[in-house]
Amino acid sequence: MIETHTGMRPTRWRWIAAIWLAGGLFDASQTVLVMHAEGRHHPWPPLFATELVSWLPWALATSFIVDLARRYPLNRAVNLRGAAVHLAVFICLSVITELWSASLQVLFNPWGNRQWPTFVNSFSTTLIFQALTFLIAYMLILTATYLVDARERIARQASETAQLNEELSKAQLAALRSQIEPHFLYNTLNSIAGLVRDQRSDQAVSMIVGLSEFLRRASEDSSRALVTLAEEVEYLQRYLDIQTVRFEERLQISVDIPAELLQARVPNLLLQPLVENAIKHGIAKRLAGGNVRVAGMRRDDKLFLSVYNDAPTSAADSPATHTGIGLDNLRTRLQILYGGESGLQLRRVETGGVEVVVTLPFMEA
Repeated sequence: MIETHTGMRPTRWRWIAAIWLAGGLFDASQTVLVMHAEGRHHPWPPLFATELVSWLPWALATSFIVDLARRYPLNRAVNLRGAAVHLAVFICLSVITELWSASLQVLFNPWGNRQWPTFVNSFSTTLIFQALTFLIAYMLILTATYLVDARERIARQASETAQLNEELSKAQLAALRSQIEPHFLYNTLNSIAGLVRDQRSDQAVSMIVGLSEFLRRASEDSSRALVTLAEEVEYLQRYLDIQTVRFEERLQISVDIPAELLQARVPNLLLQPLVENAIKHGIAKRLAGGNVRVAGMRRDDKLFLSVYNDAPTSAADSPATHTGIGLDNLRTRLQILYGGESGLQLRRVETGGVEVVVTLPFMEA
């Protein structure tokens, strides 16, 4: 009666048997207690047993009624044919149940009557008294069926909605990722072209090799929204190898991430856009170059990752002006993946320089 549409008949029958057994035990116990309260103290086991098994036709017919309820639903769109089918089934089942009950009374005389009951009297008497009870039982089966079906429909719709949202998030993340890679590729190719013009062939070859390795790694991880922080640091190192060839001694990099944080799950391509932004706005514009520091720490259930560059800034040089495609892209990805549980802050440091701090929920792989 409360089974799904998956055709799992054994599970359905177990529920039906359990429910009708509980209902039969309640009805039989109530009948015996009422008889004792009225002062009738004849042996109660026959009465208890016949009252219990008298519901057997309903238990056997429940699965059929459930299927009928789904085939002919009693809703706003109910038609005359559907109502007639339910009425006919209800009448037939009521008659069959009373035939069964009258047979039990004739065989066992469970009420202890001095005059042994006849089949006709038992049938006609009990059918009148039980008609309302049978109607309630039939409507309860229909109601339970529709409630369970509604619950399953809501659960299925929620599952489908969640799946669609997940697919949408994946598509959005893929689109955002596709923005990053051409942007980085364009800058790197320009750097290679500059090295070739300056006839720095060895550096150009090294940069091409590094770019090839970087793109190979990017293609391997293209379908993963989250990676371990260890993988992200390794991925960042590929990028730094390229930039080291480009800037040589002008670029000083330090990565300070404790080993116990390396198994944390972080968004794919998280650190590289931040470091690229620091190099572009803090190092590339200075003849003397500068330092870029990548650090990580954990506080309670939060992971903090920061990228700092020591380029001097003035009050007019607001960090808000440094929000290029990389940071805007990252903010959108964080919102998709974590909602309000994440954050990205770009700020000037009092001692000089600019720092970007990303806050994420700490989740181990």
